[in-house]
Amino acid sequence: MNPTVGETGTAEPIPRHGLRFHGQWSQNSVALRMEILCENCPAGGVGIYNPGFWGMIIRICGVDSFSHMLRWIEKSGSVSIQYGHGFRKELIYMLLELRPQFLRFPGGCFVEGDWLRNAFRWRETIGPWEQRPGHFGDVWNYWTDDGLGYYEFLQLAEDLGAAPIWVFNAGISHHDEVDTTVIEPFVKDVLDSLEFARGSEESTWSSARAAMGHPEPFPVKYVAIGIENCGKEFYQGNYLKFYDAICKAYPDIQMISNCDGSSRPLDHPADLYDFHVYTSAANLFLMKNKFDRTSRIGPKVFVSEYAVNEQKDTGKGSLLASLAEAAFLTGLEKNSDVVQMASYAPLFVNDNDRTWNPDAIVFNSWQQYGTPSYWMQTYFRESSSSVIHPITITSSCSDSLAASAITWKDTEVIFLRVKIVNFGPNAVNLTISSKGLQAGVNAEKSTATVLTSGNLLDENSFSEPNKIVPVTSELPDASEEMEALLLPYSFTSFDLALDQYIKLVAEM
Repeated sequence: MNPTVGETGTAEPIPRHGLRFHGQWSQNSVALRMEILCENCPAGGVGIYNPGFWGMIIRICGVDSFSHMLRWIEKSGSVSIQYGHGFRKELIYMLLELRPQFLRFPGGCFVEGDWLRNAFRWRETIGPWEQRPGHFGDVWNYWTDDGLGYYEFLQLAEDLGAAPIWVFNAGISHHDEVDTTVIEPFVKDVLDSLEFARGSEESTWSSARAAMGHPEPFPVKYVAIGIENCGKEFYQGNYLKFYDAICKAYPDIQMISNCDGSSRPLDHPADLYDFHVYTSAANLFLMKNKFDRTSRIGPKVFVSEYAVNEQKDTGKGSLLASLAEAAFLTGLEKNSDVVQMASYAPLFVNDNDRTWNPDAIVFNSWQQYGTPSYWMQTYFRESSSSVIHPITITSSCSDSLAASAITWKDTEVIFLRVKIVNFGPNAVNLTISSKGLQAGVNAEKSTATVLTSGNLLDENSFSEPNKIVPVTSELPDASEEMEALLLPYSFTSFDLALDQYIKLVAEM
């Protein structure tokens, strides 16, 4: 946030209005204290203007307290301004609806910086907010106050019940690199960050964590060494320095390489490797079989960034993009013996700056909605810890289909969930055969859920936030072998309740 007056921390008094601005903290030039000196202030009131975040909604709890505040600031005195860094609950509720199993932070290119001088520095993002200097995010061309810092990301992962994945800078940006011979200060910095997160309360950096209100360690078990740096001159050497040091200090931490091992084995040790894909809808649909022939020996796959991003396909988040992404995810699900984790492209975007498309959740200062890609991901929220189940789909249009099936359990019932994408312009008749269930199908408890729209490029918006959302209906013909009709350009989930388990729960 950048106040238009006092942004350097000081300002001369303004006699006409009787104001004086003070920079309270030398490390943070945008925090301020405003003194109101006038006895007979202007009828219109006095104050400051802050264009940060394209405006903020301030909710006052109680009309009386708000009126009292208004009466008080017609009078002389001082007002201390503090900008909080809490999460908007409605945005976090949307995130909780996805039931995330991990949180990868602080992001992608934001970690690198266009230049290393503008890379994310974790130790400058901890401690009291007003003492954080902030930094310029030169990749996306905006200033961040770092109110959402390393500590807050760890807290968010904890609140979500998600495993934190700390992506740190490997001494490499888009335009400059640190030679491996002098990388040790970066290595020490990362070890300090892990001590902050995981150390006992008595150690140097973990005592700083305790002072912030969290004496218990955070369970950091994954780190990514760099971001999209494979192929850079010093990546291999730097990677090994980080790997060896972390392995020695924290042997339980799993390390993620930037190098793609899906086509050939890695030439360095790793527990997982990053795989990123941004492409057209047609290409991503065809990539549903990408990992069918990947080696089952060696490090697992972390598909940490995927999305349809060609403008003609995705717009600001289209149905077409979500269908291709769903098809790709069915392939990841079927290859879950080698694909350990997957996460979509950027999670949140402020509608005032759509530099990057697509994103899952769009917001402004007071509204929010999920794109079709957000709703598509709700179909996969039960996939973690579920069991892949073999099915057979018979159709004359198999080239336009992508499918996978799992068994999963809610509080009372075990379901067979069959997810099918119809990526074609025509309705498709098909037969679904699911043998070996060892239980009958209870049609009364079974449902079908469909994501589709009248136009392939339809999008959600603030004015129509629910234009494209999943619609659930009963499935009276549910059985182990059943006929089904798929709508054109649609994503359907058939949830077949397994009768044996319903009876077992009833008897208990």
